[in-house]
Amino acid sequence: MNIGIVTQVRVTSSRLPAKVLLTAGGHSFLEHHLHRLQETGLPVIIATTTNYHDDVILEVAKHAGVPVFRGSEDDVLSRFAGAARAHELDGLVRVTSDCPLIDPTIIAAGVDRWRSEKDPNLYISNCLERTYPRGMDYEIFSAARLYDAEERATLQADREHVTPYLHQNRSGEMRLLNLPWTGGGASYRLCLDTPDDWKLLDALFEDHAATGLNCAELVEILDTHPELSALNAHIEQKKLGE
Repeated sequence: MNIGIVTQVRVTSSRLPAKVLLTAGGHSFLEHHLHRLQETGLPVIIATTTNYHDDVILEVAKHAGVPVFRGSEDDVLSRFAGAARAHELDGLVRVTSDCPLIDPTIIAAGVDRWRSEKDPNLYISNCLERTYPRGMDYEIFSAARLYDAEERATLQADREHVTPYLHQNRSGEMRLLNLPWTGGGASYRLCLDTPDDWKLLDALFEDHAATGLNCAELVEILDTHPELSALNAHIEQKKLGE
């Protein structure tokens, strides 16, 4: 079974434009993200847009040895389906590129569980219920269910956010499984969406050697240094459809 990680990337983000190209620890946040994904041993595919602003993503991808699929800027669901078809995937791990510290061991464990279940209608995630810090999120599902969503989903939020049709079980055929975390830190933000997120991530990379740290070690740092987590504690996550 061919399972690949598909990460969505664009530089025209509203709250922090070109955020994935900002740097810390000597590399762009996109480079950090891709390196961590590659540590899973799974194929990694970038799904970006046909917008000329995203041409710059191709150079980063080429340097990292990661293939790129380009599709609709607004219909991200169709973009993911196109990436799956182009790379003949049977199953997908969906992640977003604003997660430069995503833990590859967490993703790998989720994929192992999904493989073992042998159920094409199974959707596995670690964020159906928030137990991990933001920035560790993944979703796993079959290409068959993705193609079904591509054909049937009509709401704008479904098309923009890829998976609501699946994890809200609009088809009535999905089996949902959340894999929780008991290590704490559910209120922490290790994602990159605002300038204050950037401040925290920069501090972690520059002052705390975050490049080589896993989720538990990152949570321990934030537990020990509350002044760090306070940098972006006030940020409200954008709601579905915003």
